[in-house]
Amino acid sequence: MLLGFFRLIFYAILAFFIQKVIRFFLATGKKTISNTERPSKKISGVMVKDEICQTYLPKEEAIREIKEGKEYFFCSKECQKQFLKIKK
Repeated sequence: MLLGFFRLIFYAILAFFIQKVIRFFLATGKKTISNTERPSKKISGVMVKDEICQTYLPKEEAIREIKEGKEYFFCSKECQKQFLKIKK
């Protein structure tokens, strides 16, 4: 009985190391992209405030709504919908 337990532990450790070796060799074949090769997304650094939940987010990621000549920004479609209900 004790021999069977040690045999089970041995096979579990062996399977773990085999899995690590396989992952290592699979990872060496993948090409990594350096920061200079990545396409750069221009970020202005401007933060805007969501009118509903009062959170700040980058202007490029915000959902825009123009109402009565004024531009409003939202973090999600849900906040935009709530705003449009209020502004009716």
